[in-house]
Amino acid sequence: MAIELYDIGFVVVGLALFGVAILPRFVSDKPVSMPLFFVGFGILIFGAPLGLPAPDPLEQGHLTERLAEFVVIVALMGVGLKIDRPFDVAGWWSTWRLLAITMPLSIAGAALIGWWAVGFLAPTALLLGACIAPTDPVLASEVQVEDPGEGDEEEPMPEVDGQQDEVRFALSSEAGLNDGLAFPFTNLAIAVALVGLAPGNWVGEWLLVDVAYRIGVGTVVGAVLGWLLARGVFLMESETSIAKSVKGLEAIAGTLLVYGATEVVGGYGFIAVFVAALQLRHYERTHEYNESLHEVSELTEQAAMGLVMLLFGGAIAGGLLAPLTREALVAAVAIVFVVRPLAGIVGLLGFDRDWSERGVIAFYGIRGVGSFYYLAHGLNEAAFTDADLLWAVVGAVVLISIVVHGITAAPAVKRFAPG
Repeated sequence: MAIELYDIGFVVVGLALFGVAILPRFVSDKPVSMPLFFVGFGILIFGAPLGLPAPDPLEQGHLTERLAEFVVIVALMGVGLKIDRPFDVAGWWSTWRLLAITMPLSIAGAALIGWWAVGFLAPTALLLGACIAPTDPVLASEVQVEDPGEGDEEEPMPEVDGQQDEVRFALSSEAGLNDGLAFPFTNLAIAVALVGLAPGNWVGEWLLVDVAYRIGVGTVVGAVLGWLLARGVFLMESETSIAKSVKGLEAIAGTLLVYGATEVVGGYGFIAVFVAALQLRHYERTHEYNESLHEVSELTEQAAMGLVMLLFGGAIAGGLLAPLTREALVAAVAIVFVVRPLAGIVGLLGFDRDWSERGVIAFYGIRGVGSFYYLAHGLNEAAFTDADLLWAVVGAVVLISIVVHGITAAPAVKRFAPG
């Protein structure tokens, strides 16, 4: 009897979803993360003699981009919905440091390593820097704040009394915003690939459109639509049986609505979704419906994450990392263990927290699905040399991050949690 690949696909996806459902019961207090499990499962399944064609992000670039895009925007909604600290310039000071200093330094450091150590040309090196810039909102659950109303990061930071979980807040808020802020640098790499390095060809348009306009539009649209969504969500209680059966679904509906509307008018949808989530979260701060919104968002995110990590494992089994040279592997290790930690430490110089806490924030810039999105998007928009090697380097960075951060994040962050 012939076995249909379609049927095997059902088995694989079913096992992935089953893993999402039961794994948290077994791994919550153990040095292993769900993404690590799914990557291993993907390597096992696609490496077994079942006839499953291994995923290839180069050949399936558009599918890779869209799938990663969906996972990221759902994750951004989930992160925004559980940040208890009210938005305040002073209270978010750690976030601004990570975005304004650490992120550009990480991009520059990774691009320099890609050019000097691996031998990438300037456009490819720039794309590498942009890809590894975001602290991933999808894979960083171990270092994120608690569910709505359960965290200890709510009070702003100024007094250092050991009672505010600045580690979790800094990494969560960074993950929420820097996914969108990596876009201008990805577009910069695309511009250089298309028209060359001469600044006169792209710098004015890049600063005006890709930096100022799109960031501004993303912020404004996210704030306005987030407020309108909050008005609709909290207008009345869910009293009928039908209303209760779809309780919390507004989180996914709002994610798609805000992201799509922002992209239509040329803004950065990633920024808009996170800003809208903050608006939703703080419109009725103590309302129990915040929990329902977050639960639906988190469930969708975890299911999609499991599928992407399973496919990532399948791509590894299919040879994604095969193009890695010794220099490229050294570069991937340096990006995780040197570039981000050093950039994080520089960004937090003078920050009023203990150096041990600053060190944890600096080290746990987890790389993941956001990197896949930006890489696939860049390669779909322009021709870059050594695309297979670039995918191998980014894949190695994400794999190292999943293994190292996934195993060590929970105990490290718990060490600095209040209480």
